[in-house]
Amino acid sequence: MIEIKVLGEPKALKRHRMGRGFSYDPSAGDKQTFAQIVQANAPEEPLSIPLRVEMIFYFSRPKSHFGTGKNAGNVKPGMSLYHTSRPDIDNLIKFVLDSLNGIFWKDDCYVSQTNAAKVYTTGTPMTIVRVYESDLPKQSK
Repeated sequence: MIEIKVLGEPKALKRHRMGRGFSYDPSAGDKQTFAQIVQANAPEEPLSIPLRVEMIFYFSRPKSHFGTGKNAGNVKPGMSLYHTSRPDIDNLIKFVLDSLNGIFWKDDCYVSQTNAAKVYTTGTPMTIVRVYESDLPKQSK
């Protein structure tokens, strides 16, 4: 198992932009930064086996989730643990998978299982990624 922690608000993949004769990836800089941060945890050679990837995206709570006055700093009762607004979880997952192409795996087609969650934190926002060899049972012929 490989575990990676990337501090900072989680990033989502932004849609490619097309123009006359050009294509622009607005997430290119963010993906490059993400890849540089995780490089120290990368395997010597990119993996080319079926993989399971777990991702937890920790977002800062908005100010409206906290009390005021003597309750400042305390989360109001009834505030959800789960982050249910944008960015969408599928765009967060795609950002991570694309960012780690060629570093952790040869291509993200080797990722055969994913599990992901978007949650709030009162601590440091971050993205945690865990990479495992896929544990699906082998099919018999």
